[in-house]
Amino acid sequence: MQLLRRIGLILLWLAAPPVAFAAANKNDPYLLVLRGTGNLALVVASIMVAILLLRRGRWRTLAGKLLVTLWCLPPVLMSAAHLKFELRKHWVLGALAAEARQLGPHFMVGYSSFPEVARLAGQGLIGGIYVTRHNIRGGSVEALRTEIAALQDIRRAAGLPPLVVAADQEGGIVGHLSPPLTKVPALATLAGLAPDDQQAKAEEFGRIHGRELAGLGVNLNLAPVLDLKPPQRRNRLDFHTLIGRRAIATDPVVVSTIASAYVRGLEESGVGATLKHFPGIGRVRTDTHHFSANLDTPVRELEASDWLPFRQVLSHSRSALMVGHVTLTAVDPDRAASHSKRVVDGIIRGTWGYQGMVMTDDLVMGAIYQNNVCKAVVEAINAGVDLLLVAYDGAQFYRIFACALEGSRKGRLDAAMLSASEVRLARGFSTQQARAGGGVIRIVETH
Repeated sequence: MQLLRRIGLILLWLAAPPVAFAAANKNDPYLLVLRGTGNLALVVASIMVAILLLRRGRWRTLAGKLLVTLWCLPPVLMSAAHLKFELRKHWVLGALAAEARQLGPHFMVGYSSFPEVARLAGQGLIGGIYVTRHNIRGGSVEALRTEIAALQDIRRAAGLPPLVVAADQEGGIVGHLSPPLTKVPALATLAGLAPDDQQAKAEEFGRIHGRELAGLGVNLNLAPVLDLKPPQRRNRLDFHTLIGRRAIATDPVVVSTIASAYVRGLEESGVGATLKHFPGIGRVRTDTHHFSANLDTPVRELEASDWLPFRQVLSHSRSALMVGHVTLTAVDPDRAASHSKRVVDGIIRGTWGYQGMVMTDDLVMGAIYQNNVCKAVVEAINAGVDLLLVAYDGAQFYRIFACALEGSRKGRLDAAMLSASEVRLARGFSTQQARAGGGVIRIVETH
C-alpha cells in the first residue's frame, strides 16, 4: 500500500507541469481537443487533486506545499489565458468600421458557432467563411444551406459584398463534406486512363462537386491539388499532408490535362477552383502542418516541371491560387512562400502576370502559427496576398486579425497592395456570380 502511495505521488509530480502548461496554453490550436468540456474537466481534476493533497496533510512539508501549489495553478493559468483571449476578441470586435472595411475582406475563417461568425460577417470583419465536416455534424445539408444563406442575407442587409464560401472537396481522402455529399474518387485514379477518358471523367467529377457545392451556397472549392506526386517512399513524418495520396501524377502534362478538365466541370456550376499548393510540396518531405519546410529546387527546374500545371490551368480558367508554407530557398530563403513578396509579387504577379485571387494555406498550420504569425500576416498582405485563411481553428482568427489591425494602426501595411487586392477580390467574386447565372448564389438541387 505504501508503495502504491509513493507511485501515485510520483505520478502527481510528473503530471503537474504538463497540466499547468495545458491550462496556460488552452487556446493553442494543438489543444483544440480540450476546448469546452475538456477544459472544465482539467480544472475540476486540478481542484480535486489539490483538495486530496490537503486532506492527506501534504501541506505540512515544504515539498507538499509546492505540490499543492502546482495543482492550484491550472485554474488560475486557464483563467488568465481566457481573459487574454477575451480582451483580444473585444479589441478586434471594437475595430472601427473603416478598419473593418479595409482589412475584413482579406480574411476567410472556419467556424463552429453560427452567432459568432454572423457577428463577424455583419461587422465586415471577414470576407469569407470555410465550411467543413463539423458544420454538418449533428445537422443536415439543408441546415447548412440555410445557415450560409442567412449569412449572405446578413451581409446584404449590412450593405457588404457577399461572402466567399469555401469548402475542401478534392475527392479521395480529402472530401470534408462527404458524406453527406457524394464521395468522388481521387483525381489520381484517372492518371492511367487514355487522355480523352481522363478529361471526360475529370470533368464529370468537377460537375458533381460543382453542382453539390453550389446547391449548398459554396462558391469556392479548395481543389484541385497540382503538386506533382512524389517518389513512392513512405514518409514517417508526414502526418497530415499525405501529398503522395492526394497528388494526381508525376507527369506535369497528365496533371494539367486532368486538372483543367476538373476545373471546367467545377466552373459550370459557378463554383471557382483553387489550385494548390504553389510553389509545390511534392518534393518536400516535411509536414508543414507541424514544421517549417524548405523547397531547395532551382527555379529553372521548377518552371520546367512542377510549375507547368499551375501556369497551364491558370492560363485558361478563373481559378484562385493557394500558396503554401514552404520556403522557396532559391527565391526567398528567409520566409515561407505564403508571405514572401519575392514569390507572390515577384513570380506570380510579375513574371507570370497572374492578377487573379491568391490565398494562403491555413495560417493555423505549425509552419506559420508556431513562428512569428504577426510578421507573416503583415508580410502576406504586403506581398499582395488577397485572402488569409484561418481554417482549422477559427478561434485563432482574433489573434491573426489583431496582427493585421496592429500593423495597420502602426502604418506597416502597404495601402497600395490592399487597394489592388480589393479590386481583385471584387472582380473575382463578381465573375463567379456571373458564371452562376446572376444573383448571389445559384441554388442547385442535389441528388
